[in-house]
Amino acid sequence: MKRGLIFCIFGAMLLASGRSHSQQPTKPYPTRQVRIVVPYPAGGATDLIARLLSQKLGERLGQSFFVENVNGADGVVGAGQVSQATPDGYTLLVVANDFAVASVTNSNLPYDPVKNFSPVSIIATTPEVVAVNPSVPAKNIKELVDLIKAAPAKYNYAAVGLGFGQLSAERLFKLDLKLDGLERVPFNGGAPAINSTLAGDTQIIHIGLAPLVPFLSSDKLRPLAVTSRTEAFPEIPTLRESGIPDDSDLIIGMVAPAGTPSDVISTLQKQIAQIIVLPDVKSTLDKLSYQPVASAPSEFGNQIKHDIAVWSKVMKDVNITVN
Repeated sequence: MKRGLIFCIFGAMLLASGRSHSQQPTKPYPTRQVRIVVPYPAGGATDLIARLLSQKLGERLGQSFFVENVNGADGVVGAGQVSQATPDGYTLLVVANDFAVASVTNSNLPYDPVKNFSPVSIIATTPEVVAVNPSVPAKNIKELVDLIKAAPAKYNYAAVGLGFGQLSAERLFKLDLKLDGLERVPFNGGAPAINSTLAGDTQIIHIGLAPLVPFLSSDKLRPLAVTSRTEAFPEIPTLRESGIPDDSDLIIGMVAPAGTPSDVISTLQKQIAQIIVLPDVKSTLDKLSYQPVASAPSEFGNQIKHDIAVWSKVMKDVNITVN
């Protein structure tokens, strides 16, 4: 009897102990350091915004968030690394438009931007701008089109990259404005494209607004249109207002490896939504000419799918060969 009673008591103690352990609350995410991969060189807008975001996430969530630049192949190298990472929320990726466009321009892409990633949120956007060297007499898009059609060999335009930069410019000039004879001069980065247009070697530039701000403010370049209204230059008309249905803004967003827990995605999205409206963060975004955006994960996912469909059609329409 006594031995049986002892076993019963011991078993009850073990059961109670197991219950107490199982009822211990799980520590909220994150419990350790979080790596944010930026698949572009340090110093650009995507990198700067990612670093600002990582600092604020660390302060608010009580763990270190650090940025690592993994540059190469217009973002493909860094994105490829993250696509293979454990989907636990401790490896994240901050991306720009080329994240979606790469699946259109690269037939050997080692990942699928839809299937291999879980969208978190769009962080911020900025318009693209069409600007000219002051030697070009055009004051708006219509006048520019008239000048080019009258003397097509006299004009060319600077554009950045062979991904989104190329497709966006080709759609505008070839498809929307019907300027098939306008020569595109490609550059590997924004700085050489801008310098070329400042010098008059290229007369027109099609690029994101941010790096052009000091030259537009000092009248060294003349803006003709933007893809969306901007607080920095509210007087610049949009392409839609100029009769062109183009709204291809530059987007910066965050994604995680596919399969990342939904509660982790939700935590990150909610924090991003709160961070980007903080006065100091909003001030920094303003200086970079970016507008804060806090989209739902599904909204960013739909944007990625939309961009893939849009730019696939542009590729075919302007007859660009897939690499």
